[in-house]
Amino acid sequence: MKKISILIIFILSTLTLSATNLRIEPNELSKDITSYKILDVRDSEAFQEGHIKNALNFPISLTYEHKSVNGKITQPAKMQSILRDLGLNVHDKVVVYDDGTFFDAARLFWTLEVYGFTNVKLLNAGFQEWEVDNLPVSTTTLTPEKSDYIATINNKRLATKFITQIATKSPTQVIIDARGINAYVGKVSSAKRYGHIPKAINIPATHNINGSNTVLKLKTTNELQETYKEISKDKKIVLYCAVGRISATNYFAMRELGYDVANYDASWKEWGNDFNLPIINPSSKK
Repeated sequence: MKKISILIIFILSTLTLSATNLRIEPNELSKDITSYKILDVRDSEAFQEGHIKNALNFPISLTYEHKSVNGKITQPAKMQSILRDLGLNVHDKVVVYDDGTFFDAARLFWTLEVYGFTNVKLLNAGFQEWEVDNLPVSTTTLTPEKSDYIATINNKRLATKFITQIATKSPTQVIIDARGINAYVGKVSSAKRYGHIPKAINIPATHNINGSNTVLKLKTTNELQETYKEISKDKKIVLYCAVGRISATNYFAMRELGYDVANYDASWKEWGNDFNLPIINPSSKK
């Protein structure tokens, strides 16, 4: 009996470790900086002015096929070329970071998982915090050796319009709207129509982050468990926002907690502009 109890404790501790292993703290990264491929998602101008030592620039715009239209993820041939030029392969230990909002870093985290990467972490800080803490920075732009990466898509992590349609009718699936409450209830919209996808519940992306003045941090896994406590881990989760950007923060949080989750890339920009698809608009009932 004692051996069984010890085994259970070991398994639970392993699961907890796995859950928290998708983020990395600045001090931890700074002590082992050469072990990771570090990706800065800020634009090239900000990157050139200063970045984490050894980081490569992966502007977040490269994750969108046509951002002005919707949030669809970059197509395989183009993404393959981008990742090869950065010298990246699917089993590389990768860390991504942004300006500290976490939205863009989470979008790249999700994009890399869609494209088969298996060891990606999110830096629990933005570049400004890294710089303020006097951790290693550089203005040098590295030229990595090209990789032989072959693009493959992990369909478990990518939700399409069709997959989301199925989710609206499936009792085994949950849809989460990561936009703010005003968008959810139909007071504002990035599309021609107002409201939300049928069956969707509202958990804004900001609920994954703690903030005080200029310093933002991801919520601890215990805090995230409280945020998502009503969501069963037996369900398949589909996330969306306006263009699959801020919902990527929910994606990261739920991945840490062990959920089976996918992000709908085109999100409300596609769904809300397709008049053949059903919507719920609470504001129109007033």
